[in-house]
Amino acid sequence: QVQLVESGGGLVQAGGSLRLSCAVSGHTFIPYAMAWFRQAPGKEREFVSALTGGGSPYYADSVKGRFTISGDHAKNAVYLQMNSLKPEDTAVYYCVSAKYLVDTNYLQEEAAYTYWGQGTQVTVSL
Repeated sequence: QVQLVESGGGLVQAGGSLRLSCAVSGHTFIPYAMAWFRQAPGKEREFVSALTGGGSPYYADSVKGRFTISGDHAKNAVYLQMNSLKPEDTAVYYCVSAKYLVDTNYLQEEAAYTYWGQGTQVTVSL
């Protein structure tokens, strides 16, 4: 059974940092893509960042330069370092993993990912 468990969310002031972790069990994410999506209250879920099986990172424009995605293959874990956080980053963050190879043109598509975590809340206050 595949499980993705996120941790590291919380409450932080604007300008602060958080590091989200995603522990994967029952599935080895190499060579498949891993990603983070988020959903703010009253808004649709949106792509945040992805890491291809080859280790290439991709970011939404809204987080580029502030967020960094990384993976630890030995620990079967993925991380999202979030710096210079803004109130508009407030959302539930979901870790996701693909079951099949994903073309880079589709990394931002929810349908590309089979496995989803339960999410972790990130709240950024003024």
